[in-house]
Formats: sequence, C-alpha cells, structure tokens
Amino acid sequence: TDVTSQTQTRRSRVALCFLRPRFYISAHKNREAKNIPPYPGPNKMRDCYCTVNLDQEEVFRTKIVEKSLCPFYGEDFYCEIPRSFRHLSFYIFDRDVFRRDSSIGKVAVKKEDLQKYHGKDTWFQLQPVSADSEVQGKVHLELRLSEVITDSGVIILECQGLPIVNGQCDPYAAVSLLGPSRSEAKKTKVKRKTNNPQFEEVFYFEVTRPLSYTKRQFDVEEEDVDKLALRVDLWNASNLKFGDEFLGGVRVPLRVLGQAGVHDAWYFLQPRENGGKSVKVDELGSLRLNIVYTEDHVFPSEHYTPLRDLLLHSANVEPVSASTAHILGEVCREKQEAAIPLVRLFLHYGKIVPFISAIAHAEINRTQDPNTIFRGNSLTSKCIDETMKLAGMHYLQVTLKPIIDEICTEHKPCEIDPVKLKESENLETNRENLRHYVDRIFNVITTSGVRCPTVMCDIFFSLRESAATRFQVDQDVRYTAVSSFIFLRFFAPAILSPNLFHLRPHHPVSLMVSPLCAGVSKIRPGGQNRSRKDPKSYMAAFYDYFNEQKYADAVKNHTFRRGEIKLLISYLSFPFLYRFMIKRAQGRNRFGMKNFKKRWFRLTNHEFTYHRTKGGALCSIPIENILAVERLEEESFKMKNMFQVIQPERALYIQANNCVEARDWIDILTKVSQCNRKRLSTYHPSAYLNGHWLCCKLSADTAPGCTPCTGGLPANIQLDVDGDRETERIYSLFSTYMTKLIKMQEACGSKSVYDGPEQEEYSTFVIDDPQETYKTLKQIISAVQTLEQQHTKYKRDKFKKTKIGSQEHPIGDKSFQCYIRQQSESSTYSI
Repeated sequence: TDVTSQTQTRRSRVALCFLRPRFYISAHKNREAKNIPPYPGPNKMRDCYCTVNLDQEEVFRTKIVEKSLCPFYGEDFYCEIPRSFRHLSFYIFDRDVFRRDSSIGKVAVKKEDLQKYHGKDTWFQLQPVSADSEVQGKVHLELRLSEVITDSGVIILECQGLPIVNGQCDPYAAVSLLGPSRSEAKKTKVKRKTNNPQFEEVFYFEVTRPLSYTKRQFDVEEEDVDKLALRVDLWNASNLKFGDEFLGGVRVPLRVLGQAGVHDAWYFLQPRENGGKSVKVDELGSLRLNIVYTEDHVFPSEHYTPLRDLLLHSANVEPVSASTAHILGEVCREKQEAAIPLVRLFLHYGKIVPFISAIAHAEINRTQDPNTIFRGNSLTSKCIDETMKLAGMHYLQVTLKPIIDEICTEHKPCEIDPVKLKESENLETNRENLRHYVDRIFNVITTSGVRCPTVMCDIFFSLRESAATRFQVDQDVRYTAVSSFIFLRFFAPAILSPNLFHLRPHHPVSLMVSPLCAGVSKIRPGGQNRSRKDPKSYMAAFYDYFNEQKYADAVKNHTFRRGEIKLLISYLSFPFLYRFMIKRAQGRNRFGMKNFKKRWFRLTNHEFTYHRTKGGALCSIPIENILAVERLEEESFKMKNMFQVIQPERALYIQANNCVEARDWIDILTKVSQCNRKRLSTYHPSAYLNGHWLCCKLSADTAPGCTPCTGGLPANIQLDVDGDRETERIYSLFSTYMTKLIKMQEACGSKSVYDGPEQEEYSTFVIDDPQETYKTLKQIISAVQTLEQQHTKYKRDKFKKTKIGSQEHPIGDKSFQCYIRQQSESSTYSI
C-alpha cells in the first residue's frame, strides 16, 4: 500500500484488520523454459516471450528470446497487488510477425497454493490454453420459487471483474434451466463497454412441484424441482467472425432454494465443463519460476505502539547490541530479511541515520583489521545496502541511465579476452572502446556528488568518522570504508545488471555490451585494484590504467562532498520514460472533438508530455502545473484503469494498460509534484460530462472538488512506506523466530552467571551486556505475545461473522474454503 492510499485507509480503520497483499516474483536462479514444442514448419525454432497475469490481466512481459525452444529469461518482476485475484498466471507466447501471437501454454497458480512455492525454485509443467477455461469475475444471482408470476423469479443482478477481451468488454448473460426435456435459454441485454455490468433483469421458468407436494393443483406431468439446475453463462458480444467469447459460468442446483424458496448469493465464475484442449501436457514443455508471495494483515496503528517504540529507540540503547533492532538481526536466519523492514521503518520515521551510525560504530569497534571492514554480510552492511536502494534509486537513474542507454544503443565491441575475440574484431580497438566507456562512466559517477541524496551523505560521513577514529594509523581507511559501499555495492551492481535497477528494460545480453558491464563493475579506482587483481592477465593492464592518482582524488571528492541541495528523494524510479497509453482530448481547442487516442507518454523531472510518435511533443505539462493526480471512476467513460492529471484549467484523462501500471503512474506523478505550492486538497472523482460533474452533479466546470485528495503528503514523508505494515512484518519475524529469542534469553542468563556461554548454540549471539539484553528480550516477547493474541481474536471473530456467498466471499472461493477448513480444525466456531 502506498503512502497516498495509506492516509485514506487509516481514516476507515475502526477496529478492523486490513489485508494488504504483496508478491515478489524473483529469479534468484534465473527463470527459463525448456522443451517448448517446435514450430510446425521447416524452421522449427520459435520466438518466445513470457507474460505475468493477475487472472486474465497482463501486468508484465519479458523480452523476446528468438530462435529457441529452451528460452532463458532471467528477469525479476516486483509488484504490489492493487486488487483481489484468484490465479497468478504465466503464459508462454510465440511471436508471429504476420498474425496474432499464439499461446503455447500456461502455468496458473491458485492464490491459496502460492505459499507452497514461496521462495522455491520450481519447474512447472505448461498447461494447454483454452478460451473456455480462461475465466475471472463473479456474478450476483437471486432465485425465487413462487406460486404465481410476480416481479421475482431468476434475477441476474450484476457482475464484477469480468475479463477484458481484445481491448473491450460488452457482456451479456445467457440463462437456461437444466433438466429432463428442458432446453429453454434466455438472454439479457448487452451492456456495452464495461466489465462490471448492472443487469437487474428477471427471467421466469415454469416448473411443477415435486411429488411430495400435497396440493395436487397441476394437470401437467409433475417434475422434481430439486433435480433441476440453473445455468448462467457470461459472454462477450463480439463482432469477429469467430463468434462471441465465453467469459465464465455457474451452475446452481435448485435444491439450494430449500423450504424458504429463496436464494440470494454471489458466485465466482467457473470454466466451461470439458472446455480444455485434448493436448498431452508433457508435449508443451515446462517453465522454471521462483515466486515469493507475502500477505500482511495490518491492524490500526495503536496496536503496534509498544513494539514500534522499542524499535525506534534502538539507536539510543547502550550498548546497541542490546537494542530491539539489533536483536532482530541476531535471531533472523538471513540478515537481509531483518534489514528490509527495519530500514523502511526507520526511513519512514526519519531515524535511519542515527540507527545505522550506531550499529556501524559498534561493528567497526569489533573489527581488528581495517582491510576487513564491512566485508561480511552483517546487519550493518545489509541495512546500508537497502538504504541506498530506497533513497538512491532516483540518483542512479539521473546519473547512469543516459550513458547506459548510449552504450547499449551504439553496440561497440568491448571484448578484450583474446579467446572470445571474433575474427572481424581488433583487440586494441576493443580495448580502447572499453577504456573510453569506463572512463566516461567513472567521470559521470565522480562528478555526481552534489546530487547524492542527503541521507546517503550523512551515513557515509558517519562511517568515515567511525573508521578514522578506530584506525588512526591507517590514513586510507576513511576512504575504503565508504568507497566499498558507493562503488562495489551501489554503482557496480547497477552497471552489471541494469535491468534490476530500471536502467534498462531487460538485461543486456549482447556480446558487445556484457563484457563492458562486467569490466566496469570490477573497477575500483585509485589503487584499490592492486590488492584484488584479476587472475586473467589480459585484465591486469586495463586495471592499472585506473590506478593513477587522479582517479583516487576523484573518488575522495565524490564520497565526502556533502550535498548542500536538499533533493526530494523517491525510491520509486522512472520506469516509464516512454509508454503507450490512451488519453482523452483535453479540450484545448474550443471546437475540437474530445475523443480517445493512443499516444506515447514521457515523464522527466521537469515535464509530463505526450507524443503521436517518439518525436516532437503534442502537449507538454510542466511538473509545477500538476495540481493533483487521482483515479477516475470507471463509470465516467465505462473504461477501466483510468486516472486524471489535474491542471489549473483542465484535467487530462488517461487509461493505463493495466491496474499495476495505473497505480505506478499515479504514484510517481504524485511524488514528482507533491511539493507544488498550489496542490489541491479536493478533487472530482468522476468526469465533467453533459454540463455537470457526474460525482456531485454540480453544473459549473470550475466547481471545487467534492472528495479529499489522496496525494496530500506531509513534507517530511519522502518515501512510499507504510510504517504499520513494516512493524507487522517485524512482528511476524519475531514470531517466526520465537525459539531463538528464548535461546538468547538463556544465553544472557548463562553469560551473567558463568561469565561466558557454556553451550556452543549460544556462541552465535552477540551479547555485550547480558542484563540489558535480557531486559530488552523480555519486552520484545511481551509485545509479540500481545499482538499474537490480538491476531487470534480477530481471526476467530471474522470466522464467526463471515458468510459464504457474500460479495467478499463468493461461492467457489477455494482460498476461503481452505481458511474455513483450517479454522474448523483449530476451533469450535462454525459459520
């Protein structure tokens, strides 16, 4: 959840627990496919790409791997899920230049099964793709059995979340009664341009009572109503020659009417029976994925006060090893899982610099050799890494992206390994190309010190002072302690894998570019290469070129120049320098048509523009003219994923390609404009059409907004962080590692009594003050147990109040059925 929506969410927090899911699809061991079926032609190879879908909505697409039946992708995708979903799906497509791209197969993971594959490198068998099985959404039905024809019968009320097929959704419902000698079918009207149609149509089917019915008033042959069933299918009205597309259906047995003769419920749409293709699964190949999925159940802020206060007080605890944050790093299996929520929490509350300064000072004092400072995967190094990722992402963008784009565009050969050299290439020319690019990148980095984020400058200054105080004889330690972070842990990974830092859309697999990225990433200017010379002799002379004194001086100037310009730092980078979207004409021309057109949109630090092509801009909106960026209600134009960029005289209405992209655009546009002096406090959530605002019905187009803006952020909040969510993540970690907390308590007692750990299992903990550490551990365990009791109580209350068939939990919700089964096994409550 972003900071923008966090304000709005908190207003509605009244003794509730909010589910905020987020998933991270990661390729720690690179994602790939294998054994793809060959193309049925003389050229057996395929040009394949993979898409990531929430149900049927595509949210990410990989690069195209050409001429391969075992394509290697190796791409990461991270996404905050902005809506509910049933399946996380991955589709393999074969690109076709002349026709529509054809689907080869898919992997569909049910939401309730995601935890089974969490963090595991898994091969999935590709399944066949059938139009009859590609469904999503839900339908609201009302059934009534009546003696006479009234205004009730089979009522198709509404649907929600239907898929958009080929860019449009014009749904209608087909209703039929299933039974012996029954073939009646009726249809609703087609609802144009909406995937949330409101039907509210009534259909009548005449049936006779069952044999058990005592009043024999019917002369026709009787039939058993309980053996009948109602079938409701949703279709997309299409003008294509292939006919209408199936969107999903439900089958409702009439026995659900019961004695009352009434049934009102929501249903999840299901695939058509026997709708799959008759294809052998093992003939489609397989896909390797590493999926990480987390769900956070976040309470109102006051529930986290005891644990949050303990965490934020960590920098003031003496010694810092007895603090709550440091203890979290001690008990977690990986330092990284502790560093991520800690850094985000401390950044949110503006206390990251004193915290990192405290734990860095303690680690430096424990270090005996200045050459080994921050060499291990300690909590300090992981926290600094995470801080640079969050606070320095935009800094990386403005510093490296232009030169990286130029290198990838020019494609000059940079391979200097004689073994890998092509016959048409010259070794000296390649070496000069590589030296030229590395020199340019080095100059770009060392002259960017003034743009270095203030929080990073403050942390580097603290590291330098602590290192210089601890190792007073070594004059270079103040430089090496900082340059190891700024070069090896910040710039080098971004150059080596520019796609992971949004510097390039995909990893540069070109044989010309990859050696350059590898070569640049290994350079440690100013004499630091001598102790780590590459064993390959052809690299030795290349490294020596960068050992001259001028490079060492440039490094010193960069890493310790304090940024005097206070920059607005955003951890969200600019991934959309160019993006195709649909916009509605703004009405700049008095007599012009306000129609919808596809345009290229471009965002920089200074302006937001759109273009007919990637050339000159049709319209430029200065960032200072953006008064608000908000979502636009779907009812305005019957279009999904729309948002509005509000300007002094008009609003620009834009439709993004999917829900994730719409949220990201709103986030980044809000961030770059949040310091504008004339930002609005209210806005209109619907459009101005036919002489009035659809939301408040006011007729004046200049009427003030009727809804509070969600983007008004306090000036001191610069990062998209939910402090309560991060505290909940820390609680979850403490709860997971509760046995280690108890062992650490035992270690404190052992060290206090025997003046040293008596068991080997205690030796892994850093305990400088046993009594102070024991006191903190007792407070942590108490806070964690209190939160655990609150979670248990909430789950039980929710379990008792939840109704199957409600809008929140439609019939057919497999994940909720699993939840019911778990609760039934652990409690005596029933629904």
